[in-house]
Amino acid sequence: MRRPFLNSREVSSSRKHRRIFAVNGVEMCVDCVEKEYPNRGNICLENGSFLLNFTGCAVCSKRDFMLITNKSLKEEDGEEIVTYDPDLCKNCHHVIARHEYTFSIMDEFQEYTMLCLLCGKAEDTISILPDDPRQMTLLF
Repeated sequence: MRRPFLNSREVSSSRKHRRIFAVNGVEMCVDCVEKEYPNRGNICLENGSFLLNFTGCAVCSKRDFMLITNKSLKEEDGEEIVTYDPDLCKNCHHVIARHEYTFSIMDEFQEYTMLCLLCGKAEDTISILPDDPRQMTLLF
C-alpha cells in the first residue's frame, strides 16, 4: 500500500498545526492517534473504534466516544465492502479516520480484512467447512 501524502494545516488562530492526510478524498488526522495503523493480527472489526489507540481529539482536546457516520455497504465481485467514518469526534465532529472492512468467500474460506488509521490493520481467514482443512493432520 502506498503511503499517503502528509501535510500540515492551520487549525486555529493559536497557530497550532496538525498533521492530516487524505485517502480517497477523506482526511484523516495523525495527531489524534497514538500509533498509525496498528497491527491487530486477526481482529477484524466490522464496526466500532479502537479507543486504546485514541489519544484525544487534536481540535477540541477531548477524549470521548466516537460517532459512526457515512456508513456504506457495497459489493464488488462477490466481496462485501463496508466503509464508514466512525472515528468522528463526538464533541466537535472532527474526522479522525476512515474505517474499511471487507468480507469475501474464496473457495472454502471466509476472508476478512480491516484497514483504519485508528483501529489498525488486520486480516483473518476462517474455513466454512465443519473441519478446517488447514488443521487436518495427514494419516499414513
